[in-house]
Amino acid sequence: MTPEQKDWRIAACQDLIATADSDPDFFKKTVAGDEKWCFAYDPTTKCQSAAWVTETSPRPEKLRFQKSHVKTMLVILFEWQGVIHKEFVPEGKTINAVYYKGVMERLLNRI
Repeated sequence: MTPEQKDWRIAACQDLIATADSDPDFFKKTVAGDEKWCFAYDPTTKCQSAAWVTETSPRPEKLRFQKSHVKTMLVILFEWQGVIHKEFVPEGKTINAVYYKGVMERLLNRI
């Protein structure tokens, strides 16, 4: 970061602290967001993985539960009481200001 960017960040943080100090409901009016990569799983039950075997046949091998190569991004928004919106990002979409604007519009349309 440049010295100017550092100064701007310090000023922005000081402004947030001053606002929070002067308004006791500040955090009740705040929405935060985060993204997380999620892997797809294909779990099978014991019944689904069962196989008929004879007394002389070798025991079937059970594979370990592994992550799929399929992954997707989850965007989640929350406020002081908990999660208010979550959605999976469609494949090929880029998370940027334009995408987040759409997320916020979808959230506001739901409210």
